[in-house]
Amino acid sequence: MINANDYFSEQENSKRNFFTGVPCSFLTPFINHAINDQSLDYVGAASEGEAVAIAAGAWLAGRETTVMCQNSGLGNAVNPLTSLNFPCRIPTLLIVTWRGQPGLNDEPQHELMGGISHGLLSLMRIPHREFPKAAADVRSAIDAAEQTMKDSSLPFALVMEKGAVEKVELEKRQVPLREDANRSHYINGGPVPSRWSALERLLSVIPDSAAVVATTGKCGRELFQLNDRPQQFYQVGSMGCASAMALGTALNTDHPVIALDGDGAALMKMGVFATIGSYAPKGLVHILLDNGVHDSTGGQATVSSNVDFAGVAQACGYRSSYTCDDLEGFETALAESLGKQGPCFIHLRISPGSIPKLGRPTVQPDEVARRFRGFLVGARGPDKHQ
Repeated sequence: MINANDYFSEQENSKRNFFTGVPCSFLTPFINHAINDQSLDYVGAASEGEAVAIAAGAWLAGRETTVMCQNSGLGNAVNPLTSLNFPCRIPTLLIVTWRGQPGLNDEPQHELMGGISHGLLSLMRIPHREFPKAAADVRSAIDAAEQTMKDSSLPFALVMEKGAVEKVELEKRQVPLREDANRSHYINGGPVPSRWSALERLLSVIPDSAAVVATTGKCGRELFQLNDRPQQFYQVGSMGCASAMALGTALNTDHPVIALDGDGAALMKMGVFATIGSYAPKGLVHILLDNGVHDSTGGQATVSSNVDFAGVAQACGYRSSYTCDDLEGFETALAESLGKQGPCFIHLRISPGSIPKLGRPTVQPDEVARRFRGFLVGARGPDKHQ
C-alpha cells in the first residue's frame, strides 16, 4: 500500500496534471487526492468513454492527462480508445482498477471482467503493468509508463488492485449556484438549410482563432471539403465524443472552441451535456446540426424529433441556448454566442442528405491531431497551467 502523495510527488516531473474519470471504490483515495490538490485539475465525467474523450481534448490543448476508471468501465471506453486514441495517436495514462480479481471475494457483476481485464487491454494494444504497491516502486512504474507513451504516442495502463492506496478524505467544497440560463428561438418555419450551407455560414462568421471539433461522419467530411485548416479536427470514429473532446480542449485554451455535433451522436452520449454545464468552459460553443437521421449509414431515423435539445442544454447549465431553423437565425445565434460567456448551445434543424460525390479527409488522423495541437499551443507554449 502506498500513500497518494508517494505517487503524486513522483509524477510531478512528468507534468501530468490533468485528471478525469469515473469513481470506483478502489480509486477513492486517488481521486480524492486529485480533487483536493489545487495544483491538479480533475473533471468528473458521466461515463468512461466521455472521460477518454475529455482527456483527448485536453491533450490536444497541450496537457498531459490521466483517465481513471473501474475495469468494468473499459467496456464504455473501448470505442474512443480504439477509434480515437489509436488512429490519432493520442496518449493518455489509464489507471484502471481490478475489480473481480481472481482469488478475491467481490460482487458477481465483476467476475467476468475481472478475469479478462488484462486480456482486454492487450487486445486493444494498450501496454499495462500493475499499479505500484510500495513507495519504492512508484518511480519505476511512472518512468515505464512515460517512456512507453513517448515511444508509441498511445495510452498506457496501470492496473490498481484493492487497497493499493491509503485512505484520503475528500475536502468539502461549496458548489456554486448555477446562474439562470438564457434561451432564444429563431424560428422562421420555412425550408430548413442543408448541412453544407450551415457549415459555409459557420466558416464565414467564426474568427480564425476558433478551434473546431467536428463529429464523425459527413459533418467532418463536408467541413474538410469546404476548407481544410489546421484549426479543424475531424473525428473519424468515436461517435458521440466530439462535444466531450471540445470540453477538454475548451477547459485548457483561451481560443474559442466550436463543437459540431449531430443528433445521433448527441443522443449517444447525452451525459456530456451535464458535464459541460457543470464545468462551464467560457469559450465553448456547442452546435447541434439536427437532420433527424443517421445520414452516413443510409438515413435511418433517430429519435431527435422527440427531444428538446436546447431545453436539455439549458437545464444542464449552459449559459445560453438557441433553437434555429434557418441560416439567418443560425448566424445571429452564432454571433451572439461568440460575443458572450459560454458555454452556449445552438440547435439548428437541417435537411438530410449531403453533396454528391462527397470525399473523405485526405490528411491522416494523427496528422490532423498534431497540427490541431500545434495550432492551439503554438502561440502560448504547451500548457497555460504551468
